[in-house]
Amino acid sequence: MKLIGMLDSPYVRRVAISLQLLDLPFEHQPLSVFSAFERFREINPAVKAPTLVCDDGTVLMDSTLILQYAESIAPGRSLLPSDPQRLLRCLRVTGLALAACEKSVQIVYERKLRPEDARYRPWLERIGNQLLAAYGELERELASGLPDVGGGAVDQGWLTTAVAWHFSRRMAADIVPEDKYPALAALSAKAETLEAFRAAPYGDGAYPLRV
Repeated sequence: MKLIGMLDSPYVRRVAISLQLLDLPFEHQPLSVFSAFERFREINPAVKAPTLVCDDGTVLMDSTLILQYAESIAPGRSLLPSDPQRLLRCLRVTGLALAACEKSVQIVYERKLRPEDARYRPWLERIGNQLLAAYGELERELASGLPDVGGGAVDQGWLTTAVAWHFSRRMAADIVPEDKYPALAALSAKAETLEAFRAAPYGDGAYPLRV
């Protein structure tokens, strides 16, 4: 399989880390949807990251759909709990984390791609508040204690949360100050020490980074 996209995208990074934890080998091509638009379009005409080129040549896109497929072919592994109540919480946490990813990306696009005099302040305020709401809910989810991510307790919900928080802190630190979300900061710090996270670090590099 080939994973196409840059690791500075939380969606691409989420997939790269998940594939490792599911023990699914893959090749990573760090193509940008901006600077490598034409090359990306040759692989996926929709130019959407992440893109996964499956072993039979099928092209998938959208991190959640890619990971749904990955779960179906993983060799006896899963990042989704089998117990219904634990799965319910995992899905809730994953949804909140993906909402945080989405709002963070929207903020980045507004700030970096739109001229300052063309930015719509009420829209920026709205998505900023949505971002804070998502992280506020995630912080409350962690109120009972941090999952033992280093001991194998990292499921898709906490994996995606850690990736989302790291991205938000890199790109919108002024909106999500670390001291207001100590549990999220601690979860992210622990997750970033894991081999799967270190092998696919945030940035413009390629997996696997030798760790």
